[in-house]
Amino acid sequence: MKKLTVPRFLITVLMVFVGFTLSSCLNDDSPEIPPVKMDDLKGNYKGKLIIVQGNSKREGVKDFKVKKDTISFAEFPITEIVKTVVKDPAKAEAALKTMGKIKYDLQYAAVINTANNVIELTLAPKAMELQIPVDGVNKKTVVEFISKQKGYYVGMDQTLRYALTADKITVDGTLVTPYEVIDYNFPFCIKN
Repeated sequence: MKKLTVPRFLITVLMVFVGFTLSSCLNDDSPEIPPVKMDDLKGNYKGKLIIVQGNSKREGVKDFKVKKDTISFAEFPITEIVKTVVKDPAKAEAALKTMGKIKYDLQYAAVINTANNVIELTLAPKAMELQIPVDGVNKKTVVEFISKQKGYYVGMDQTLRYALTADKITVDGTLVTPYEVIDYNFPFCIKN
């Protein structure tokens, strides 16, 4: 019986081909992600909003604008705030209709974290003052907001994430007690 021999040239070509194949598998050919810049943060956003108060949870989508040091809402969600102040559901709905759209500006300071390719936002919320109409009288309502954590603009997927808490509500100078805080979570926001 005759022995089958493979020419050395073919073995060499095969080894070189396998070497290139393995080498290309080991190289990281993924696209390079450009470093994040402060200007990347500015723009019009649409974001998922999760509002939690006690056992109640409501989800929706909210539009807002990010400027140099401010997140601006043309229509901040105040339903939970009004329903905390006005216990009667029909009167609360009437008050919400009468009040219309409520603007709110959320101040922030930002720094770039180059190691993680993110912009970190330290939120500095101001109190929101509302006049809630009930039985022909306006109740002066002050909502104190706090931020328990930093917000982030993530360079890799170009999304913004942050959260805000309505920590205290005062009506006509009196603190609302008992009161369950209202959390406003924006876990995933993208530019329009």
